[in-house]
Amino acid sequence: MHELAPTPGPIACVVGARPNYMKVAPLIRALRADAAAPRTMLVHTGQHYDVAMNDRLFADLKLRTPDVNLDVGSGTHAQQTAEIMRRFEPVVDASPPSCVVVVGDVNSTLACSLVAVKKGIPVVHIEAGLRSFDRTMPEEINRLLTDQICDVLYTTERSAAENLRREGISLERVHFVGALLGEERGFGLVTLHRPSNVDEQGSLAQALAILGETSQELPLVCPLHPRTRERIERFGLWRMVDARRMVILPPQGYLETLGLMKDATLVITESGGIQEETTALGVPCLTMRENTERPITVEQGTNVVVGRDRMLIRRCVAEILAGGGKRGRVPELWDGRASERIAAHLVPWLARRAEPVYA
Repeated sequence: MHELAPTPGPIACVVGARPNYMKVAPLIRALRADAAAPRTMLVHTGQHYDVAMNDRLFADLKLRTPDVNLDVGSGTHAQQTAEIMRRFEPVVDASPPSCVVVVGDVNSTLACSLVAVKKGIPVVHIEAGLRSFDRTMPEEINRLLTDQICDVLYTTERSAAENLRREGISLERVHFVGALLGEERGFGLVTLHRPSNVDEQGSLAQALAILGETSQELPLVCPLHPRTRERIERFGLWRMVDARRMVILPPQGYLETLGLMKDATLVITESGGIQEETTALGVPCLTMRENTERPITVEQGTNVVVGRDRMLIRRCVAEILAGGGKRGRVPELWDGRASERIAAHLVPWLARRAEPVYA
């Protein structure tokens, strides 16, 4: 007896934080351009909940208004993860997806993956296999667990496959697609918001002291994340910000941030997405963390992991201002076509899963 396959459910694309938006926007465009692809459903968890930042990012990326907004907001990692799961489950029940596509390593990534896999819905992870090997980072736990339960894992660099193989993941599920993605310059761009740099008074004071010293060599432009601004005010550290050498801006839109990045002499950050973007743009990047889950930006790109090592940062800045520093090269498949490669693999993969069942 021939049983017709049901109409495929939507591809549910989950976004929750700034880096997710930039990766999902081109993927949705690539899927919409494929006549064979199921429709897409954009789910915004609300993990990053600043209204102005969200609205500006969606507008800049020409990303449509989300079909579902879970409005989760802030909380501890446990509270946020649990609340995303609680609110995402009814969405999945109401319109069962063909698959759930998650990006990166935020709480939304793991929470929505857990809901989907427990309901037998395929999970697709973009930026799989990245590892900092530092389990004190909540993001590293999210990466490890998400990859273990995914059906399809799309990687941005070839070293990610070896990480996944060591963790017992079949390489049949792993597909390398690449990253979703000058002149003399006269300023540095700074973005800092991670707990390791801003949540403790001592750490934030140390970071601001380093930035103050750097600003004496090169003026700095600092779009200030709401979290960082709140901590500076709470700890009474505005006195450490030299307004003559450090331009404090409100959070910027995605296109404005790219424009600042492109024209900067260097970028100081701890954002994984910005590590990738600076490598793609050929702009020297100093990452104020002790590790990175994107080693290709160090091995081939423009990134140097400096932590809060004042002497190392001073030396790197001096080299960059002298016309040196890392220029790197654009890594393999970082050509802006990753979303098309994902769509070209994902759509026929879903179609094979939906083939008629013969009894």
